[in-house]
Amino acid sequence: MTSPLEHVRDHAVRLEGRDNDYDGLLDQVGERSLVLLGEASHGTREFYRMRSEITRRLILEKGFEAVVVEADWPDALRLNRYVRGDSEDTLKQAFDDFQRFPQWMWRNTEVRDFIGWLHDHNADRPTGHQVGFHGLDLYSLHRSAAAVIEYLEEIDPEQAQRARDGYACLDHGGDPVRYGHDAAFGLSRICEDATVNLLADLLDKSQAHLQPDGRRSIDEQFYAEQNARVVVNAEAYYREMFGSRVDTWNLRDEHMADTIAELREHLIRHGGRGKIVVWAHNSHLGDAKATDMGWHRGQHNVGQLVRRRFGDDEALLVGFTTHTGFVSAAHDWDSPVEHRRVRPSLEGSVERLFHETGIGDFYLPLQGEVAEALRPPLLERAIGVIYRPESERISHYFKASVADQFDAVFHVDETTALEPFEKGDLWRPEEVPETYPFGV
Repeated sequence: MTSPLEHVRDHAVRLEGRDNDYDGLLDQVGERSLVLLGEASHGTREFYRMRSEITRRLILEKGFEAVVVEADWPDALRLNRYVRGDSEDTLKQAFDDFQRFPQWMWRNTEVRDFIGWLHDHNADRPTGHQVGFHGLDLYSLHRSAAAVIEYLEEIDPEQAQRARDGYACLDHGGDPVRYGHDAAFGLSRICEDATVNLLADLLDKSQAHLQPDGRRSIDEQFYAEQNARVVVNAEAYYREMFGSRVDTWNLRDEHMADTIAELREHLIRHGGRGKIVVWAHNSHLGDAKATDMGWHRGQHNVGQLVRRRFGDDEALLVGFTTHTGFVSAAHDWDSPVEHRRVRPSLEGSVERLFHETGIGDFYLPLQGEVAEALRPPLLERAIGVIYRPESERISHYFKASVADQFDAVFHVDETTALEPFEKGDLWRPEEVPETYPFGV
């Protein structure tokens, strides 16, 4: 009987650092309109670079129309305006709204280079044929509310005042967690009805808000509607942080999946094909039904919801793994970014299996025999913005059936740390000792 190790060796395609490294993936994409590109950490240079290279090819060769990332909508919207030539920002200034922890997720050299490329790509294209850059997340409660008011002040001052009055109950010193706490425990008014009504008003008056400048006006209305949706879902998210009835993970990933669906519909409604590339962590984009999240925690995620809503014929889920190397990550929430060594993967993990093939870096389509071989659950590592090697098994590993979780994976055996704009005193690159990881 052929072992999983031998199956991987037989089907893996070694990455050679050449233009054709992604030919197999583009063939696998085919005519699909949704390609979800994951990452095993939020701080690995190779994952960001590879996603950028794949996305360039999807845009140039497959006609993809938007990139949607695990970032807040208003922060990414400033980058979107830059890449479309709708702002006076320099490339560096376009990143200035990314001030919330963890800034390095988007304020880094790999994203900078991709945004610069996308700006140049869009430069000679009419508005309706430009590629956008958008955020998926819902943390921006107050900034999204302010963006809705700012939009309405330009086109409908009366409704802007209603929005200002309606959103006023959210103001707890600009602290959304404090709002959630006070609302959940009856210490302040719950803003749910106000946020829902303001979104409904914005949608109801959408045609009246459109200006004579055509597509730009249509897009700006959509951006405002999406900010209003963020306010609705963020209000519920922060309030449920202190409740017990709703899993906040599910609320967040439902918002992300809805954002993809709303943007897809917007693109199709205005002459596009709704072709979107998504960048987010493996834990969001790999199908949760094939992991501990779905088996034991009752959680679902973007990958699962997108597959359910659009089907396997439209969505391709791609994971990324590594065995060892370095990562940019913090030790605690809201702490400075550090340049940290990643321990070699654990025995019994999919990463260790991939390492033991001896191939190095490779692409593996999860089809046929190799998919059957990788269907039994294995450990899988997830490093977010925090990395705690001292408790790695508990903090960073979970069980997953990688063949059901993804349609394909890229494995980079030894990775390097993402380079932040602001490195700080704790981001100090170090050389790997010759005896690592076996030294005494």
